[in-house]
Amino acid sequence: MAVRTHLPWPWRAALGLAVIALIAGMWWWGFDFGQFLSGFNRKEVESRLAALEADNAKLGSEAGLLRARTTELESELAMTRGSQATLTKQSRELEQENVQLKEELAFLQKLVVDSNKLPGLAIQRLSAEKERDDAWGYSLLLVRGGNPRDEFVGKVTLQATLSAVSPGMAAPRQVTVTLPDDAPEAAGPLDLKFKYYQRVEGTIRVPPGSRLLSLTARVFENGAASPRATRTLTNQ
Repeated sequence: MAVRTHLPWPWRAALGLAVIALIAGMWWWGFDFGQFLSGFNRKEVESRLAALEADNAKLGSEAGLLRARTTELESELAMTRGSQATLTKQSRELEQENVQLKEELAFLQKLVVDSNKLPGLAIQRLSAEKERDDAWGYSLLLVRGGNPRDEFVGKVTLQATLSAVSPGMAAPRQVTVTLPDDAPEAAGPLDLKFKYYQRVEGTIRVPPGSRLLSLTARVFENGAASPRATRTLTNQ
């Protein structure tokens, strides 16, 4: 006959858990110790990983600053290019104005020298240039030679002969535009009142796509039926 001692089930459960914990601890210790023996240090790897994450965050911050600086520089570059384009345009305009002033100065110097040799009124210069598809700009310079005592008062009339293509027509047709009759709003620049010289400039509205063939300028004194001066520009 044998006598056996039976442990209560709670003690059995506690003993089983202790054995399992001991086996797990030994396994984990063996795994960690095996990594150490094989040259793998988990703590060192975690430390390096943390350092790399810090470097990555630092580089991300620097990249954000660089992107912001790049945007700022691009904006400054665009402003600089815009300013440069404006200055270039202004420089060209000043050069053109300087050329005109030099031409007028040379003419006035010649006018002073020949003031007693060139009596009467003359259209010294007549020019026309296309400004856009439906407009041509004109310019003329009127001068009086000799030694005039009073002012000349009158007006200029312009007659432009154009070559225009109408919708549905293969061949172009000739069109005549007369200022100020065909454009009363353009009469202002054509009024004259001067003693020695006057420059007249303006715009002729034309049918879209028209080509200027010729431009005739006539100068009338107030109260006179016939022109005092006439000049024609032919545009080939």
